[in-house]
Amino acid sequence: MTTRHLVWDWNGTLFDDLEAVVSATNDVLTGAGGLAVTAEQHRERFIRPIADYYSLELGRPVTAEEFVLMDKLFHGSYEKYRLACQPASDARDAIAAWKGTQSLLSMWHHDNLVPLVDQFGLTGLLNRVDGLRGAGGGSKRPHLEAHLAAIGVEAETVVLIGDSVDDAEAALAVGAAAVLYTGGFTAEAKLRAVGVPVAETLLEAVELARAV
Repeated sequence: MTTRHLVWDWNGTLFDDLEAVVSATNDVLTGAGGLAVTAEQHRERFIRPIADYYSLELGRPVTAEEFVLMDKLFHGSYEKYRLACQPASDARDAIAAWKGTQSLLSMWHHDNLVPLVDQFGLTGLLNRVDGLRGAGGGSKRPHLEAHLAAIGVEAETVVLIGDSVDDAEAALAVGAAAVLYTGGFTAEAKLRAVGVPVAETLLEAVELARAV
């Protein structure tokens, strides 16, 4: 069946916010007695669930109660740092290059996501914008399933463009295709190990998505 719907990831893909994410992560880690990480260390070591990543960096388990506080701190810090961030340089051109329908699914909180996407003039280019509703930190898969159900498209007709291993795993788990982008939160070698097409620009990602 021909692919006809594209789902974009936001953070680290359409939105170039790696610096903000690393700064907010360091607020969490240093606040918990750990060491700050560089952007490249974050790209190499980040995993989901996010509590497991914090445990990895801190060298100790993170309890569910502690993670709730860490998550609140992360999002509060991120809101401050992301004010200096902009969409990726080719984000608008890449959206325009896709001739089918398209939407956006992010694991950032929905109420914060929607006005920002609108602020950058992207809302009218997308059929639907969904962010995280409720607690976060886990797999993107159930959120992708709900997103596709809300749009009313079959997973076999969908390709997802994102910047993380979890993006690809979520897409493949529901029967969709995936293209991964090296300009975001994950080191290129980790992306290529997944076995799906990998692009260095968003425009290239759209070209690869067309070929899926």
